[in-house]
Amino acid sequence: MSRQADAKRRERRKAAVLAGWGAVRDSVVLGRLADIVRIDTRTGLTGVDSWGVVDGQGTITVNAERDAEPAEWAWVFAHLLLHLGLGHTDTDRVAEAGAVTDTGIDPVYVTACCVAVTRFAEIVRVGRAPDLLPEPPGGDELSLTRRWREAGVPAEFLAYGTGGDQPCLVPTPTPAYRPRYHQPRRTAWDEFFAAGLTDAATEAMSRAAESRGQAGIGRARREWDRALSWFVSSFPLLGAVAGGFTLVPDAEVARAWDISVAAVSPEHGEIYVNPLATLSAEEWRFVLAHEMLHAALRHDRRVDGRDPYLWNVACDYVINGWLVAMGVGHAPDGLLHDQRLTDLSAESVYDTLTTDLRRSRKLATLGRATGDVLGDWLSEPEAERRRASRRERRPTPWAADRARRVDLDEFYRRALTQGLEYQHASDRGTVPAGLEEEIRALDHPPLPWDAQLARWFDEHVRSAEPRRTYARASRRQAASPGIPRPGRVRPEELTSRPTFGVVLDTSGSMDTELLGKALGAIASYATARDVPAARVVFCDAVAYDAGYLPVELIAGRVRVRGRGGTVLQPGVTLLERAPDFPADGPILVITDGACDVVRVRREHAFLVPAGARLPFTPRGPLFRVR
Repeated sequence: MSRQADAKRRERRKAAVLAGWGAVRDSVVLGRLADIVRIDTRTGLTGVDSWGVVDGQGTITVNAERDAEPAEWAWVFAHLLLHLGLGHTDTDRVAEAGAVTDTGIDPVYVTACCVAVTRFAEIVRVGRAPDLLPEPPGGDELSLTRRWREAGVPAEFLAYGTGGDQPCLVPTPTPAYRPRYHQPRRTAWDEFFAAGLTDAATEAMSRAAESRGQAGIGRARREWDRALSWFVSSFPLLGAVAGGFTLVPDAEVARAWDISVAAVSPEHGEIYVNPLATLSAEEWRFVLAHEMLHAALRHDRRVDGRDPYLWNVACDYVINGWLVAMGVGHAPDGLLHDQRLTDLSAESVYDTLTTDLRRSRKLATLGRATGDVLGDWLSEPEAERRRASRRERRPTPWAADRARRVDLDEFYRRALTQGLEYQHASDRGTVPAGLEEEIRALDHPPLPWDAQLARWFDEHVRSAEPRRTYARASRRQAASPGIPRPGRVRPEELTSRPTFGVVLDTSGSMDTELLGKALGAIASYATARDVPAARVVFCDAVAYDAGYLPVELIAGRVRVRGRGGTVLQPGVTLLERAPDFPADGPILVITDGACDVVRVRREHAFLVPAGARLPFTPRGPLFRVR
């Protein structure tokens, strides 16, 4: 045969081997195994019947001189990969079967393993068997090995192997030089095989869903899906939190909202993942833990008038420090982390960032310009500005699901507190002190604004105490109805009644819902404290003195009178200098924060909407109406 014809034949055989290997790599079940094994065609095998062998290190040696079809090579490669995936090369398993011999691995054990592989190959269905194989017998590898050592291997089952006249499982080669304390690296082939089986099952579910018109329900699992499942199975602290989140890998949403890696919507329990981000599995664990802590600690609700982006950056520094300390995954490159900020709260880090605003605004979160905490806490002007900066008016990713609301505060509180207990009980590692303190604090949430306002009324608006007198006897005690007792009466003499002042922002920027909530709470608490009337001043561009109004009628007398900015200081000054207003009367200021600097020289408090920020530092209590 000419040299040219011999070269073409070698090329044809090599192409068939590569085509068969490509078919195996395209298999969902065996693709993960195929990605980490090595094909050796240089050493080669000899013999007419030999196809290929595999060792425990994942090296497949093939007979490059074998003339076969790509489908037959695919079957051979699948056979050898299944040996690895089913753990047939595991040292402990080989020793348990007593298959270690002076010349290698016991051929009887190898034949029994080939029977198990053949059964599984009928399910995987990769390639085509070179010959017609007999029906495999029943029994597992160990039971067949024990049976055939006594009775001998039936001749028809010797054709299951791919090594020809030698077993297709060969000992792992020993290196020429190995350090004294060197331990050979062991690859968890069974874990890669199990992951491939999971991928295949998920893909089958996806196809079934598509056939029923439910595309997307069973989409193939990606690295971020596996990272989220890892928290449920292996990290108790965030396991319950992870179970309540939905991953949304949408490149279009990521592009529209400038999400470079991931972002979270705490109000809707969704994590938006950029599927174009190239991160490892360990890095996705870190990213998802980062987003879940943002949501569970309700960083979106704790903005309290601060700059949203700088607050997001401050929380990033704190969370990343905790995750690095706990060793949750690997931090992606460029993540915000500074050892000097260790043990500081998010509020303290925020104060540090505000000392250098030019530098702080250049720091990038996982969501870049928009931050990685998305939600309705953004003010409408801010959201509009961000939409305009992208030159398109896209709705938020959850706009179509706005009606679905649940009590997420209670869910996050229970998930974190129970997760902390499980973390300690299972001894899965320590939790940073700062994180544990924040989780413990969730068990004792702060009082709501209306309860705080009621406490403020109790402290500063004192009602006249009734007295007891026999002039109005009482017989209401059931145990002794015949014995008269003193009754409770109000003092009949002329006494000063308690009152308070209200400076009310009535400019066009005020929200009517805020006014309704605030004034309704004021009326109910004032009535409970026996306050007959309150001194009310309406303010927008100027102050309007409404005089003393019955507390139950305050809400009905409010009208939005002005437009533009609000000047509240004249209203406060009017009350402080009014001769008919008591010198110790407290003042309650209700505004949306779009006002001037206000200085009050007596007891006072502010009522503002959640997320509003006053242009000054208040000296009195600040209640945020939600």
